[in-house]
Amino acid sequence: MITRIACVFALGVFSAAPAFADACSDHYESSGVPLVTGITYKTWMVFPSVNTTAAFDKVSRAVLAEGFVDVNVEKKLGTLTAQQETSGSGRPQTLRVVVRKNGKGSRVDAVFIVQQGQVAPGVGKNLCRIVNAVGE
Repeated sequence: MITRIACVFALGVFSAAPAFADACSDHYESSGVPLVTGITYKTWMVFPSVNTTAAFDKVSRAVLAEGFVDVNVEKKLGTLTAQQETSGSGRPQTLRVVVRKNGKGSRVDAVFIVQQGQVAPGVGKNLCRIVNAVGE
């Protein structure tokens, strides 16, 4: 009987573990049809112990480290917009990051937009690298 209770408890703990481990990739999604329409990639994370000022500074440095240009920072609003042109077409891809208060911590939302006819392989990993910089 005790063994059965221990097994049920262990299964309950292990099945609940993903709910505790909230990863950037869990929130990643995209919308649009590759090469036919523009594509919007987005993700978000909550950092319960990082205040918005520190979160915004960290995410700003991460965006600059990724090589984005034309970075427009509105620190009072917690917004950052940046451009990237990697396809050689002269058509920019846009990154938008918003940092806002969430309880005692911060929520960071990141959106990466590519225009019709463009693709962005591996963008989920790159978005998460920027967002996760807040927790480092």
